[in-house]
Amino acid sequence: MKKDSERGTKSPVPLSSLAEAFAQVPDQRAARGKRYELLPLLMIVMLAKLSNADTPQAIADWAAERNTWLCEHLQLRWPPMPHHSTYRRLLQRSLSLAGLRQQAQAFLTARQAPDQRLYNLDGKTLRGTIPGGATKGEHLLALQQAQSNVVLAQAPVGEKKNEISTAPALLKTVALSNKIVSGDAMHAQRKLSRQVVRAGGDYLWFVKQNQPTLCQRLQQAFTISADLPADVCQVTHYDKGHGRIERRQLMVSAQVTNTLGWPYAAQAFQLHRTRTECRSGKVTEQTVYGITSLAPLTTPPAALLDWTRQHWSIENGLHYRRDVTFGEDRCRMKSGRAAECLAIFNNLAIGLLRWLGWDNVARARRHYDAHWLEALQVIQGVCP
Repeated sequence: MKKDSERGTKSPVPLSSLAEAFAQVPDQRAARGKRYELLPLLMIVMLAKLSNADTPQAIADWAAERNTWLCEHLQLRWPPMPHHSTYRRLLQRSLSLAGLRQQAQAFLTARQAPDQRLYNLDGKTLRGTIPGGATKGEHLLALQQAQSNVVLAQAPVGEKKNEISTAPALLKTVALSNKIVSGDAMHAQRKLSRQVVRAGGDYLWFVKQNQPTLCQRLQQAFTISADLPADVCQVTHYDKGHGRIERRQLMVSAQVTNTLGWPYAAQAFQLHRTRTECRSGKVTEQTVYGITSLAPLTTPPAALLDWTRQHWSIENGLHYRRDVTFGEDRCRMKSGRAAECLAIFNNLAIGLLRWLGWDNVARARRHYDAHWLEALQVIQGVCP
């Protein structure tokens, strides 16, 4: 993985710039009364995102304080920079949400690491959209490349839908040949398993009580030590960091899948995690089960253990960054559409910064907040 000191090292493949992608987003405003062109508005939002401004108010303040510089470098002849209400209207209705989704997906897909196979599927609720006294808000399902943290596709989960019904359409927008799609227990569905394999990929699902029969059979297969499958293999890995030691032990068997009746299942596994806090000595344990279409001859236990660990990178590499670094849940937005637009900009910022070689996204944003021209060059596709 690239380090911060290597930032600016890009793929040799010529890629369109983010500014060019923004230029393809349709403007839904009527021509009459339009004061600000759409492309510069999108550029300013992205510049502000790269520079630690997250809400419409913060974006407007950031732009107002750099009025002269922005007019010079974006070649603008505007009156004073837009009010925060202009950015709110922009996110709520002025731009095409479908167009923004499409351009963001194309831009980020072109920047994925082609040699990385694991795609993580998971959803996230935008808590800032939950009205007072309610429990539900805008919910987005994302497909993320595990190591690069690039979001390859994202779609809203409607009020009358859930991630199970949204996932098939989302996966159809992505090339899955020779890729591995991992998901939590919610995505352990027969239909989705068939779709992934028939598209040329493999699945790796964790299994819980939402599939009670399957979960019970896996528990029985791996729990009774005197009656373990004849082909069972075991691998153990230790990690130390952040004040704790974690022990991960994986038992895997291909023989177990013969009795599961699950589409294309090639291996089943039990993963036991033990975490010890170094200072307090507190020990926590967890056992989870799963199935995969990955064949044992091409995916030994050590590789499978690594895939299961990388599944959680969508929490640390994407959701945590959006919540903590970009303040996504703290941003109160009445409009779910506007919140989704901001989430897309967050995905673009994370994907672009990671592609540029930044491991620490918060540090990257502080850097670009002090180097506006570099941020602009990054958006325009010019090596800083």
